[in-house]
Amino acid sequence: MKHGRHRAANVSRAKAIFARKPSARRVRPFEELRLTSRNFESDVSNIPAIGPTFATRVIAALESEESAPGDPEVLISESLPHVQPKVRRPPARRHAKGRKVLSALFGIALVGGGAYAATNWIVGLAASSSGEGQAATVQNLTIAAVATPLPANQLYPGGTGDVVVTISNPNPYPVTITAVDLPTNITYATGYTTSALSATQTGCLAATPSDVIWNYSSSTSGSAHTLTTPLVIGASGNANNPLTVTLTNDASMTASAPAACENTYFSMPSLTGVTATGGAATATTSPATDSWTS
Repeated sequence: MKHGRHRAANVSRAKAIFARKPSARRVRPFEELRLTSRNFESDVSNIPAIGPTFATRVIAALESEESAPGDPEVLISESLPHVQPKVRRPPARRHAKGRKVLSALFGIALVGGGAYAATNWIVGLAASSSGEGQAATVQNLTIAAVATPLPANQLYPGGTGDVVVTISNPNPYPVTITAVDLPTNITYATGYTTSALSATQTGCLAATPSDVIWNYSSSTSGSAHTLTTPLVIGASGNANNPLTVTLTNDASMTASAPAACENTYFSMPSLTGVTATGGAATATTSPATDSWTS
């Protein structure tokens, strides 16, 4: 008797639930509904699949003699295989820090790998792919007289002496000199009273003549004379440019030189040319010593 009253109560409760109007709130998918004995009445109205057929089946099951007494909420939730109750568990905090570190390292590995990764997509080069360059200009060297260092070998009638020069290279690359071109043997030097070559020496001028000439010069202007050692002048703005060079015994004074040329400084006749090439080379250290011997 008691069992029959319990079943009748469940049937009445189920009918009341199905008779309720659907809720006005937004319908959630089946998998998000939580049908439990506590919230069945609030959630079952949101299931659009509940209709007369389903309600009839549930009520018939409650009225059946074969069904065990129980809550209609439980029977309905068991009759919906696609609706699974949601179980809320507290968030796992164990090893959270370790997972964060591993995630960060994995992200770094992905970024690094992507930066240097190679693919199987081979890319070629179009025909006539090229670029543009430009060669530097060629500028002449400048050779000038200088008083330092002092010549070790000094001139006297019938003897030879040293000539000290500086060689300046205005090019942006080293220049190598291998020979010099001399004026004729009747082109004479001009004498000066001081090493600054600012005041001429009376009676010891080129027109007197001074009888001071380049050693090994000939009657032919522009005769070439090879240096004993090639001279490399560094690029403009670099060390060893200008290059100071002592040309050993490359000045000559004839036996007929006038007495006025005693204790005189000479500005040698201008060279007519050099044999030189531009390009990569190791610069000669300044000051240097060189000469031509024929």
